[in-house]
Amino acid sequence: MQKRNKISVIGAGNVGATVAQRILEMRLGDVALVDVVEGVPQGKGLDLLQSAPVMGISGDIIGTNTYEETAGSDLIIITAGMARKPGMSRDDLLSANVKIVSEVTKASAPLSPDAKIIVVTNPMDVMAYVAWKVSGFSKERVIGMGGVLDAARFRTFISIELGISADSVQAFVLGGHGDQMLPLPRYTTVAGIPITELMDKDSIDSVVERTRNGGAEIVSMLKTGSAFYAPAAAAAAMAQAILLDQKRILPCSVLLEGEYKVSGAFTGVPVILGMDGVEEILQVTLTAEERAAFEKSVEAVRKGQEATGF
Repeated sequence: MQKRNKISVIGAGNVGATVAQRILEMRLGDVALVDVVEGVPQGKGLDLLQSAPVMGISGDIIGTNTYEETAGSDLIIITAGMARKPGMSRDDLLSANVKIVSEVTKASAPLSPDAKIIVVTNPMDVMAYVAWKVSGFSKERVIGMGGVLDAARFRTFISIELGISADSVQAFVLGGHGDQMLPLPRYTTVAGIPITELMDKDSIDSVVERTRNGGAEIVSMLKTGSAFYAPAAAAAAMAQAILLDQKRILPCSVLLEGEYKVSGAFTGVPVILGMDGVEEILQVTLTAEERAAFEKSVEAVRKGQEATGF
C-alpha cells in the first residue's frame, strides 16, 4: 500500500484550520494540526475528522499541543502568529511573529528533515526568511505563500470589473506581499487577451490599488480578524503542487540569489513548484518603471529581514 503524505499545519486559528480542511477535502494526505492553546487543535481536529464520512474522505487528522506528532512530515505549513487588526500593516506584526515563527520552525524542522515548508504568517516574505534561517533547509524547500493570494485577488477584481468568470483571468504579481506588491497588467490576460486591451488605464489602476489593499479591505470589514478563506486556498494550492509533483507555475516568495538582479531577499516571483519544492525560478523582462517599483518592494522586505536579527 502506498504511503500517504503527511502534512503538519502549525497554528489552528482560522487560517490553519481552514488549510487543514482544504487539505483533507483535496485528499492530499493526513494532517497534524498543532497549536499552543490546549483543546483548540484537538477540538477542531475532531470536528474535521467527523466531517470525513459526510464528505467521503479517508484522510486522518490529529490535533495536538506538542510537536512529536509532526515527525516525518512531507510538508510543514506555518500559519501561527498574530493576525492583523484594523489600522495595522503587515509589518506591524513583525517583532511578535518573528519570535513565534522562529520557535515553531525550531521545534518542527528537525523532526521532519526532508520536509518542505510553506510560510503563511505575516509579514510573509520576512517570516519565510526567518523559517529558512532557523530551519537550515535549502532555499528550494522554504516557500512563502503571498503571491498566489495576491494573484487570486487581482484575478477576482478584474473579473468583477469586466463581469466575467475569474477562471478566464491569468494574473501576474511580483514583489513582496505588502502594500508595495507589483501587479503587472502587461502580463495579465483574459483568455489570452492582455487586460490592457480590455480595460482603460483608470480602471486598471483602480484594480491594481484594490489588489494591493486586498487584505486591509477585509480586515477593515471584519474588525476582529483578517482574511482566511483565500489565504488557506492559496496555501492548499501550493501544497497540492508540491505533494502531487504538478510542476505548476505559481507566484511564490522565494530567496533570490541573482535572479531579477536581487540577492539575499525573499520576494514574490513566478516559480515552478513540484516535489522538490521550488524547481525553477522564471524570469521575465521588466520595463524601467516596473523594475523601479519591484526594487522598492524588495527593499521594504530587505529592511524587514534586517530587523529580525537573523
